[in-house]
Amino acid sequence: MSDGRCIAFTGGGSGGHVYPGLAVIERLRGRWDGRIVWIGSGKEVERAAVEAAGIEFFRVPSGKLRRSLSARNLADAFKVAAGFFASLSLLRRLRPALLFSKGGYVSVPPCLAAAALGIPVFTHESDVSPGLATRINLRRAERAILSWEATLGWLPPAARAKAVVMGNPVRAAISAGDASRGRAWLGFDDRLPVILVLGGSQGARQVNELVSAVLPSLAGKARVAHQTGAGAEPCRPADGGYRGFPFLHAELPDVIAAADIVVGRAGAGTVWESAAAMKPMVLIPLSGQGSRGDQVENAALLASAGGAVSLAGENATPAALLAALEPLIASAERREAMARAAAGLARPGAAQAIADLVMERASLTDGGN
Repeated sequence: MSDGRCIAFTGGGSGGHVYPGLAVIERLRGRWDGRIVWIGSGKEVERAAVEAAGIEFFRVPSGKLRRSLSARNLADAFKVAAGFFASLSLLRRLRPALLFSKGGYVSVPPCLAAAALGIPVFTHESDVSPGLATRINLRRAERAILSWEATLGWLPPAARAKAVVMGNPVRAAISAGDASRGRAWLGFDDRLPVILVLGGSQGARQVNELVSAVLPSLAGKARVAHQTGAGAEPCRPADGGYRGFPFLHAELPDVIAAADIVVGRAGAGTVWESAAAMKPMVLIPLSGQGSRGDQVENAALLASAGGAVSLAGENATPAALLAALEPLIASAERREAMARAAAGLARPGAAQAIADLVMERASLTDGGN
């Protein structure tokens, strides 16, 4: 039995699997008069973000999906099965008009359960190449929504036939940040360019070490705002041109607005939010073991368009980072040209267009119940 008109979202594991979904929900509010809920794994980063947005959150068991052989796969297979049955029970009760998946391994059991119950599934992929969860969800999804044109080449013909390229949804606040508020929060004046370092919601040791190595060379040339990740020690600079903090919350839009250059990983969240805010980027993509190469692909695409410098693999050295930053610090014109190139990829109407698509399909399903 349904608790009323409902649209369900699922996804998690990192902020990159949550914030684009929240951007779509922003556009649905005020138009959809039923419930909007989120089904996630219960990780603090996703639960906190969803609940801060005022969205009901439901946790289901989830197991990590791996392409490689691992003894942990057996234990995680039981978690995935438990997640499927928990999702089946939850979706039977909620009976949503549509399930929208933002990917991540937690999304697979809800998508499988929704398909078993005849609930339409839309799945969205933020990266250039689809992750394993998206590949599984695609088999049962009614619609695949892609961020990049290049992603079409990664899909089999059956999936390509139901795919549409619409971009990656970005929260409205990102484009509405106030640079003066951001500088005030950081404690920086406007005499020097601001470099914003983003290591992702969990932080990134490699990025932190590179920043620490180049910081002395940046003294007197730029201010550095550094998101270190939880538990990481901030750098100890020789001057007052540095501020380190574990994570940016409500301050993020203003701090991005204050930034003249963004340095960070090449996850879809960092790439698309920086592009939407018209910021030049120096990207240090996660690569090697533990990565499927998606960040390297994201960074390469941005670099080929002129919106970023990519320091991938062996190229991620202190000398290379400094060589990428110094011309941008020295030239506002160079920063502006790179920012325009990044913004050209941003698709600012993506969140609204995807919300329209969701609203149309959910209304059709709901009207048939």
